Amino acid sequence: MKEGSGEEQNVAPSVYSYVSRPGSHRYKSAKKGLPFNVMLVGESGLGRTTFLNTLCERVVIPPREAGNCEQAHIAEPMQFKHYTVDMEEDGMKIVLNIIDTPGFGDGIDNENCFTRIQEYIEMQYDNVLAEENRIKRNTKFTDTRIHALLYFITPTGHSLREIDVELMRRLGSRINIIPVVGRSDSLTPRELVLFKQRVMNDIAANGIPIFNFPNSDDDEDEESVEENAELRAMLPFAVVGCEEVINEEGRPVRVRKYPWGVVQVDNDEHSDFDRLRYVLLNSHIADLRDRTQNGLYELYRTEKLSGTNIIAGTAAATNPTAIAPMAAATGSPVVQPPMVPQSHPVVA
Repeated sequence: MKEGSGEEQNVAPSVYSYVSRPGSHRYKSAKKGLPFNVMLVGESGLGRTTFLNTLCERVVIPPREAGNCEQAHIAEPMQFKHYTVDMEEDGMKIVLNIIDTPGFGDGIDNENCFTRIQEYIEMQYDNVLAEENRIKRNTKFTDTRIHALLYFITPTGHSLREIDVELMRRLGSRINIIPVVGRSDSLTPRELVLFKQRVMNDIAANGIPIFNFPNSDDDEDEESVEENAELRAMLPFAVVGCEEVINEEGRPVRVRKYPWGVVQVDNDEHSDFDRLRYVLLNSHIADLRDRTQNGLYELYRTEKLSGTNIIAGTAAATNPTAIAPMAAATGSPVVQPPMVPQSHPVVA
């Protein structure tokens, strides 16, 4: 999974993660790094590129050059672009493999985008299944199963659109979907709260199984349970990305500047970016990998070998929009809408 190029770090590191939150890794550091595969999906203009550069704290995807203005109205077909970044978080080496999907949702008919993404995800499962069935296995086999899909939602201020519902509904039984509101600083704080509420209401009403931070069997301590409950209440994550750094009280701070002030990317009061980064690269990296292996992949493997669709068959027998069958199959709790409040490799 190697494509693209990058430059040395020129984005300030998160100043909040390392100071305010202890490490919660549940894997021991591997010598070659722990592989973690993430897919980014969302329409153009929602800040996927900036998000990735901010997440990795370096330029992974350089700014796009201006194209031919006479062909700007022509939508380019969706592509799968791969980037590999070697990182180190809290003493653990991570090999972060990113699959970006430029061109998704840019056309009038996006049926082909849905199909291609689903086929891509299932192809990674098929590769693992084929390797498992080999008499003599390849000791250098690379597991390319995707552990998390960040779906960037357009901040309309209203609710999910049909393209959002269809994409997440199709892929919910195949991958850990984490919904993200892109360019969340385009909404006022009150608008953002209400938009999050409507998004979660739509997810629950349409029976969309997302990664809802379920408590595992070994999460007996109150701190883990409380943390998962807090993260569930934050869904969908509202993120802001940037590549600009200012000096504040002697420390570098990543911000987006506006005429009326600045938005601090790593400040929890301004954006959920820092919490999302912490989830992906620290506290829940093990949960996402384990659920992919022991939940989603095992479900797909059973369907593949038995020639049946467990999710579709079970849901159709009960309720077409029921989320319970998927929750039972993968161990994820039913999504409940929150209460409405009042007022090309890169090496480190």
